Amino acid sequence: MRILLAVDGSPFSEAAVNEVISRPWPAASEVKIVTAFQVPLIPTPEVWAISSEYLPALERIAREQAQAIVDSAVAALAIGLDKSVTVSGEVLLGIPREAILEEADRWEADLIVMGSHGYGAWRGFLLGSVSRAVVTQAKCSVEVVHRRRQGQEDQKAA
Repeated sequence: MRILLAVDGSPFSEAAVNEVISRPWPAASEVKIVTAFQVPLIPTPEVWAISSEYLPALERIAREQAQAIVDSAVAALAIGLDKSVTVSGEVLLGIPREAILEEADRWEADLIVMGSHGYGAWRGFLLGSVSRAVVTQAKCSVEVVHRRRQGQEDQKAA
């Protein structure tokens, strides 16, 4: 089985990592951990107003942060999963929802696992919901792992 685990370093993607760790997967399964990043837009229309090193430095920093997120998840799965499961990771450049869908198709994933930030309809519309886009457009099964927000956990404990 080929499982594509999409992470972003948030507590919500940590919940997805923990969910994958908690499951018994068939022998010889493969888990590929991915995160995607975009290089931020130039803050000014006058391209000449910024240094020529600005965009490459911005991309390098974003790539390093993305790689740290993937490396952390790979390490957690390497410790938590059965040794018969192969774990790898990759940083993708692009709009997250598009990059995840393209990688799932290219890699021929059987399942995509990802966390959800749990935005409501309005915030999801304004901010864009990566999980909603993946669920509605993926050509394979998708599992969206939800995590209670801090306030919900506190209310339940009381």
